[in-house]
Amino acid sequence: MVSIPGRKTYPAAHSQLPNRENWRAKVLVRRTMRKRLRSSLLHALKTAGVFERVRESRWRQRRLLILCYHGLAIEEENAWRPALFIAPSRLRERFEMLKRGGYNVIPLGEGLERMRKNDLAPRSVVLTFDDGTYDFYKLTYPLLREYGFPATVYQTTYYCGRRMPVYSLICSYMLWKKRDGVLGVTPSIGIEREARLDTPEARNDVLSQIIAFVERETLSTEQKNEVAAELARRLGVNYDDLLQQRILQLMSAEEIAELAGAGINFELHTHRHRTPRNRDRFTKEIQDNRSALEAITKTRTTHFCYPSGDYDRMFLPWLAELGVVSATTCDPGLASARSQPLLLHRFIDTTGKPALEFESWLTGVGALLAARANLR
Repeated sequence: MVSIPGRKTYPAAHSQLPNRENWRAKVLVRRTMRKRLRSSLLHALKTAGVFERVRESRWRQRRLLILCYHGLAIEEENAWRPALFIAPSRLRERFEMLKRGGYNVIPLGEGLERMRKNDLAPRSVVLTFDDGTYDFYKLTYPLLREYGFPATVYQTTYYCGRRMPVYSLICSYMLWKKRDGVLGVTPSIGIEREARLDTPEARNDVLSQIIAFVERETLSTEQKNEVAAELARRLGVNYDDLLQQRILQLMSAEEIAELAGAGINFELHTHRHRTPRNRDRFTKEIQDNRSALEAITKTRTTHFCYPSGDYDRMFLPWLAELGVVSATTCDPGLASARSQPLLLHRFIDTTGKPALEFESWLTGVGALLAARANLR
């Protein structure tokens, strides 16, 4: 308690917390305040008619909004990784906003070509989806077909021929699912001491031990899947059910071919979802990715997305030599004819983005505010 003479006594909200918890609490308070201030600002701008004026402006017409999504939740993935997965109902709400607002959702290639010529239709938007996980086939494509929207999938390909999840992701997901439990000593997967799973830090520590074990033992992809299955047994998770649901698995070659035939555009995202700083290794990632995709879709791939938004300017000449004409980042912003075509900005829509924030980016207000903040 904090006692102040002549005043009411109040509990010290943070004074008894460990330093780390104290810091985290303060960060959370600051973030909450910033969100409230931004929400109030956006409400005021919309009420004053700024959203509508910017949306209909010549400035907005000369710019292309490239929306970025990763995955839809088949089970609880949006609660596990809210920055990567959203609920199917949320994507439907976004599509309704695009439809009601009269936004022109156009294919990526067309959008970039018309942008280059300053010939965009008013309120132009492109939909992109990174990674190409099975949930796109199961949940996203039916929504796209319902609304008649074109889309581009930036497809990584190594796991396309393997009916198994990406082991590090599925291990992380299972640890999160059992976050109220304890993982006992399990030397067969690299766990040498009992571990609680009740904090993100604790779960990340366990995952790091598993990854270090896999790398130390130089396990094959199939053996990595066995490690994930053993972790599931130790945690009491039904791994067969996760496999059956295809959670955190990529689309198969057959599924990609089916959607490509239905008009979905598949483009480059590296073969193993990585961007090495070595020219030969980087080039091989693109070439292997391109060979796999073009064999499936029978179409030329010339657009690229940096996995996890990890880019370096050294990549630009390498991509140009490979015939890549555009590359998208995870940096927020609108694209225009003046943009570097191999460093295009996008808006990443996530579980934590309110509808008003999303609308601000559709209109262009969100991009203007972001640009102003960067100039400070």
